[in-house]
Amino acid sequence: MLQDSQAIRYYQKLTDGMVDLWNRGRRFDEIQSYMDGYLACLRHTSTLEIYLINRLEEEVWRFFRDPSNFEMTRLQTEPDYY
Repeated sequence: MLQDSQAIRYYQKLTDGMVDLWNRGRRFDEIQSYMDGYLACLRHTSTLEIYLINRLEEEVWRFFRDPSNFEMTRLQTEPDYY
């Protein structure tokens, strides 16, 4: 579980971006490439401590493996009143 506020912000931005890519029709390997690039940028810029980036990576992988995060929502059909 993430405790650092900055790490939580990066987690939210990253997972929102992943879901947005999924809703645009991107495949899982493209989403994984986005995730890997995002984490590599965090490591390169040293905006977070290394142990926080590792925890962030674990949480993002957990999010990525959970199929409920990438399900298409089903619209509720309107009842037929006639």
